[in-house]
Amino acid sequence: MVKVSDVIAEFLVKNNIEVVFGIIGSANSHIFNSIHQNTNIQLVSVHHEQAAIMAMGAYYRTTGKLSAALVTAGGGSSNAFTGILSNWADSIPGIIISGQEQSYYISEYSDMRMYGVQGYDSVTVFDTSTKLSSRVTNDNVYDIFTSAFEITQTGRPGPVFLEVPFDVQGQSIDEKQIIPFIKKPYTILNEEALNIIELLNKSKQPVIIAGAGIKLSNSEKLFKQFVSDNNIPTILTWSAVDLLEETNENNFGRSGVQGQRSSNFIVQNSDLLIVMGSRLSLLQTGYSRDDFAPNATIIHIDIDNTETNKFNQIRINKDIGDILFTLNDLQSHIKLNINDWISHCKQTRSKFGRVMPEHLSDPTNSYTFIDTLSNKLPDNYTIVTDMGTALLSGFYGFNIKTNQKMFTSLGLGEMGYGLAAAVGAGFGDHPVLCLNCDGGMMMNIQELQTIKTHNLPVKIVIFNNDGYLMIKHTQTMLFNGDRTCVDKKTGVELPDYKKVADAFNFEYFTDIDNFLAFEGQAFLEVFMDPNQEFIPKVRGIKNNDNTISPGLLEEMSPIMPLSEVQKSMFILHERSKTMLR
Repeated sequence: MVKVSDVIAEFLVKNNIEVVFGIIGSANSHIFNSIHQNTNIQLVSVHHEQAAIMAMGAYYRTTGKLSAALVTAGGGSSNAFTGILSNWADSIPGIIISGQEQSYYISEYSDMRMYGVQGYDSVTVFDTSTKLSSRVTNDNVYDIFTSAFEITQTGRPGPVFLEVPFDVQGQSIDEKQIIPFIKKPYTILNEEALNIIELLNKSKQPVIIAGAGIKLSNSEKLFKQFVSDNNIPTILTWSAVDLLEETNENNFGRSGVQGQRSSNFIVQNSDLLIVMGSRLSLLQTGYSRDDFAPNATIIHIDIDNTETNKFNQIRINKDIGDILFTLNDLQSHIKLNINDWISHCKQTRSKFGRVMPEHLSDPTNSYTFIDTLSNKLPDNYTIVTDMGTALLSGFYGFNIKTNQKMFTSLGLGEMGYGLAAAVGAGFGDHPVLCLNCDGGMMMNIQELQTIKTHNLPVKIVIFNNDGYLMIKHTQTMLFNGDRTCVDKKTGVELPDYKKVADAFNFEYFTDIDNFLAFEGQAFLEVFMDPNQEFIPKVRGIKNNDNTISPGLLEEMSPIMPLSEVQKSMFILHERSKTMLR
């Protein structure tokens, strides 16, 4: 006979889980104890449940290894919701194990709001934000955990939520063999690959848009081989900015509503767009899908068929790893004649640099700072960001080097992600740079102690813009500059971060070189214009008749003269001809 909580710990070990994040409570104490006693697992106690789930996901993004998180009943599991939804939105796998009141209370109180002391029907609550949400009993523990490890990693990955009542955790059951999940080898998809090759060989202006699906399918090497063999101009989504280093000749930047101007011109001029593992979010396509790559045939490869329904073109709902494996196998069939197109793309990339004159005119500009910092940062770092300035400036302009990784929460976009992600990434094999802001720091500031307790190799950049810069811009647009709750004057006061650094025993710097040279946990506070604009950006277009139309990707603010747009676009959009400049 074996105790259920010991079975759970053994499932983690058999499935190669090395690190578990969580917070102990009375309702999950058996599980904590079993994992604590297992010398094959490092148990990391954080200070908020949402941070545990975010750290779990960040650990996976950093290492490619699955992790787990432990929460308790009541407020413990409800606190986890933001982290669970964040991982669900970004397709990050992981096992969330929650305690629960005793089984008796679940059945006795089934028609009531609450179970026992603090329980509730968490299985139902998390059903729509996980790939599996299930209650574990002593009869199904082996089946449920076996299924959970497969489900979280197959198809579109995502978190699973397993609720284990307190009495079940302590019960003894018959011991059975645990068979770990092993992912199947690549599948040959000749029909799909040959169709792609046929269109590719006919194309004069092909472009690849590379997304996070390539990373989630562990097919980075296959992708790099395909791009290298064919020299197809490649655009990276923000969730895949680290697939190619900045100096790679096939890397033509990052397109989108707040992407790079040159990348948008290249996408909009394409005649064939091969989308690999990207859901093509609104921020990627612009506010009108009909105006996205309007003259291109779009091959949309994504394992989730609900995402490819956005475009009524060629939809391939297969694992991008299988597609890339087959394309590389059929490389001899690819016959491209795109030298003129490649030359044009290189000229466009050279003409419209990432760092714009408007950025350079302000010595405190966050875009200029990111360019300087990223050029100086060693190539072995993992970069994680929070939202706001850290996100927009960081993913627009960070100069990614060969061995660097960079990520954030891009589906949910929750403030507070940065510090929690830095915890998870800190248990990987590389030092961590966390780009954060004075507002976002406050959302999970308690995790500074987790970083310090475990002596994690984490450095933190804090953009000080007197709080909530993106919201300032929104309020300026909506309310003619009348602002509420965005700074001390209007209701939000933020702390002195030098004092915060002292309180958590972090070193404090305002100079990049000294900050990077220091070995240990440190803050670098960057004081910037509290009203700095985020440019370039696609905004709504005001027409000659004073109507507003959705912005075009090729018409980013600051708006260029029509003659300059004409030089960069093969086919000029009709709205470009009528918009005010």
